[in-house]
Amino acid sequence: MGNLGIQIHTIMAVTKVSSTIHFAARTSTLGGSSEPTTGRWAPNTDVYATEGGLVVKVELAGMKSDSLDIVVEGSRLRISGVRQDSCRSMQSSFLVMEITYGPFETVLDLPSDYDLSQAKAVYMNGFLRIDVPPAHQPQTKTKKVHITEGE
Repeated sequence: MGNLGIQIHTIMAVTKVSSTIHFAARTSTLGGSSEPTTGRWAPNTDVYATEGGLVVKVELAGMKSDSLDIVVEGSRLRISGVRQDSCRSMQSSFLVMEITYGPFETVLDLPSDYDLSQAKAVYMNGFLRIDVPPAHQPQTKTKKVHITEGE
């Protein structure tokens, strides 16, 4: 019998971000760095401005909205949750494992000219989208943001 030949090809996309643009800073309460610590991971996140305000888009495939938590603390947005690995047998042996499971947290310090107290969140097709309108005054209260299911 011949060898089972497994070939894995990785395609790498390179994104260039101008070093002069510091729109949102990612921080961590788990030790001060932006790197996830053991047992936690940080999802891929986009933050961009539109005419209507700020958009935060988080890639969270395989999750349900009720396993996500969004908390606003002044100009800080904390997104956390747990991605369960409920599809595989506990008797399995991995050949390749690239999907991260378990608890995650990402914290974004956003510019104070956006009103996080008016943030609206929708989770659809594995993406969490948070829309934040422009602010009239800087916000200092702590608030949870409700997540709705998209259609």
